[in-house]
Amino acid sequence: MRIDSGKFKGRKLLDNKFEHIRPTTDKVRQALFVKLQFFLPGKNVLDLFCGTGAMGIEALSRGAEEVVFVDKDSRSVQMTKTNLKNMGIIAKVAKCDANIFLDKCEKQFDLIILDPPYKSGLYEKVLKKISERNLLTDDGIIVCEHNSLDKFDYSPFNVFDEKKYGNIMLTYLNKQDN
Repeated sequence: MRIDSGKFKGRKLLDNKFEHIRPTTDKVRQALFVKLQFFLPGKNVLDLFCGTGAMGIEALSRGAEEVVFVDKDSRSVQMTKTNLKNMGIIAKVAKCDANIFLDKCEKQFDLIILDPPYKSGLYEKVLKKISERNLLTDDGIIVCEHNSLDKFDYSPFNVFDEKKYGNIMLTYLNKQDN
């Protein structure tokens, strides 16, 4: 895995050696960040279920102001920390269950990247918590990566775009108009 663009373009990330991590493919990661390239500079990002940290590191490379990385698995947290260290990036990495982190979070984010384990039942729970705690800025975006066959209730958020890449789907959400 390599960073596709920006400040760290071409820099190599540690290869995933753990079965519990399903890293986003380079093709999908590149498509997501090309779509968000003009939105991202200066934004605060939450990489929830960060795995290797590749998504958040790509966001930083492309101009995000700050990224908070969260994963409950110590192997993922260590891999993310190592990838950040290898890039010379200082960032907050929390070893914490996503719901507990969201319960305690006092900060709003402009971009929230959600890629929990497939078939985990976490999408709806996490989206509800993000809404209840008002953790997404008014013009913010949530990106959900999931299997293209899976269907979710994204309320109270609005689906404004979806793109399919093989068996992977990226669903883009924002706050519903009042």
